[in-house]
Amino acid sequence: MNTREYKSYFRADIDAIAGYTPGEQPKVNKLIKLNTNENPYPPSPRISDMLKNFDASLLRLYPQPMCDSLRDVIAGLHGVERNNIIVGNGSDDILTIAVRCFSDAGKKTACVDPTYSLYEVLTGIQGGQCVKIPLNEDFSLPENLLELLDGVNLLLLPRPNAPTGNSFDKSRIDDLCANFDGIVLIDGAYADFAKDSCMELAMKYPNVIVSRTLSKSYSLAGVRLGYAVAHRNIIEGMMKVKDSYNVNMLTQKIAIEALLDRDYLEKTVAKIKLTRARLSRELAATGFKVMPSEANFVLASPPDGNAGLYFEALRKHNIIVRYFPGDRTGAFVRITVGTDDEIDQLLEVTRGLYAR
Repeated sequence: MNTREYKSYFRADIDAIAGYTPGEQPKVNKLIKLNTNENPYPPSPRISDMLKNFDASLLRLYPQPMCDSLRDVIAGLHGVERNNIIVGNGSDDILTIAVRCFSDAGKKTACVDPTYSLYEVLTGIQGGQCVKIPLNEDFSLPENLLELLDGVNLLLLPRPNAPTGNSFDKSRIDDLCANFDGIVLIDGAYADFAKDSCMELAMKYPNVIVSRTLSKSYSLAGVRLGYAVAHRNIIEGMMKVKDSYNVNMLTQKIAIEALLDRDYLEKTVAKIKLTRARLSRELAATGFKVMPSEANFVLASPPDGNAGLYFEALRKHNIIVRYFPGDRTGAFVRITVGTDDEIDQLLEVTRGLYAR
């Protein structure tokens, strides 16, 4: 997918959110938006308290260029040092920095297929070649993955994966990191919803970067905050590539409050996991093929395999999910785990469409 196709891809999704096709006026009534994996619950109440007491006169000053106060908090959470951390304007910024560091016209970047489409776009912007590694039929990693990475300098590997939702075997990733000659970036955007994470691999191996975001589990997609943990030598190099002030002052302060409220995070994640389990169970009972998910979404194929038709039928009921046309994903839709009420409404419509 080139840059133009990427923009068109998201233009179509924006039209879907608005509930209209080009040339029509939008007609939206009580839209249920389950297509962008946003958290349905508000962020930590500590953030509201901080903003109420924030001294707006401070906004005349530049923010901390290296996000030192925030990096100290992140370091405490993960048991690492400040110099093992870089902070970015969302984890997409972290990905951009990594690709700029480790990919160019003379170096290959690899990603699995299907996966997050931005990986290929960023590689193309750098003039690099993106090697796509097809996943198995069940979306697991191929047995000969290491062989397929011959000549690759950077591997972008999400865990859990998007849009499939599954989490690759951790022992296999550990073995890969130990034997791969290049850089492995493990994208942990959905890690808080999974049984475990690969964060410790960032300190175990000198060639591993683990990225995280506050957009999903922390309900902060609107402020754009991501970070990565890696060996200090990797972080030092990435720091040379990032923009001078890539994270604004308010975002840094908001992120600190969110990260320190562990109790709120755990409660919110637990609610989403419970709803995810119910959504998967009820869809399966309606005849859907539901892929195991460790993210805040579910990938599911309707009984007749016509995901495009199901996507359009839901739109007519003002329910927006994500549809990915293609050989591997065309039979599925991706459904964000919303509130229980939102999922109830989606299930009610779905049962009506596929009544047995």
